Amino acid sequence: MPFKKLFENTKTIAIVGLSANPARASYGVAQALMPYFTIIPVNPRYDEVFGLTCYPDLQSVPDQIDMVNVFQRSEHVMPFVPPSINLGVNCFWMQLGIANSDARSQLEAVGIQVVEDRCTKIEFARLG
Repeated sequence: MPFKKLFENTKTIAIVGLSANPARASYGVAQALMPYFTIIPVNPRYDEVFGLTCYPDLQSVPDQIDMVNVFQRSEHVMPFVPPSINLGVNCFWMQLGIANSDARSQLEAVGIQVVEDRCTKIEFARLG
């Protein structure tokens, strides 16, 4: 998968399920990506994470989103598919251990790149 071009074309990443808890994977991934991308926290449990406004859902984000990075169990991914399509994101990325074939087929049908069961932090780091 050509991640180099994907990351080059990404400026903003909405992280669905971003936690304010440093022990959570989403926290570490966001922290590693923040120097390179605009991170948009999406989690109804928080008002802010890393001092950034945290939105309750994707529909509430006022900015253009290039990538939706999902930290949700595979069976909880589908609710994020329609808003991602409506917002015209370039990429829908499901983190390590997360995959959903229904989500993949719906997103790919409208031309959105889908990544499953991969970590953005690891793949970005591999590019140097």
